[in-house]
Amino acid sequence: MPDIRPCRIAPDTSSAFAFDRHHAESAALRPRPKAVEQTVETCECMIDIASALFNVCGKELRRPGRSALGVARVRQIAMYVTHVVMGLSMSDVGRGFGRDRTTVLHACHLIEDMRDDAEFDAIVAMAERVARAALRHGGRA
Repeated sequence: MPDIRPCRIAPDTSSAFAFDRHHAESAALRPRPKAVEQTVETCECMIDIASALFNVCGKELRRPGRSALGVARVRQIAMYVTHVVMGLSMSDVGRGFGRDRTTVLHACHLIEDMRDDAEFDAIVAMAERVARAALRHGGRA
């Protein structure tokens, strides 16, 4: 479904002009292919990092649909770290992980709540440090 937002138009302006103007404005806000490519590359790198850190198959982390709890938890940590450390929007993280924005939102809330446990917090902090070191050049390790 197209993104439809009301826009202000002068009383004498035709509605066709308003639609064209809105379409042009929304097109300007869409990410450019290069930016999308970098976002996906950053997410792919984070998936590889999480795979290595937690000894989970990268193929499992990339698989669409539901996964076993252990795999899902590692993916949630990876999405959380990608959002928090790399500063990507939840929509971008969702796109890079092949998930919905609301799935990323759920993962971030869940991981944040679980960080009250000191042992779990240490694990996530370690993942954050590794991600910062590996991805400090915008996704290029």
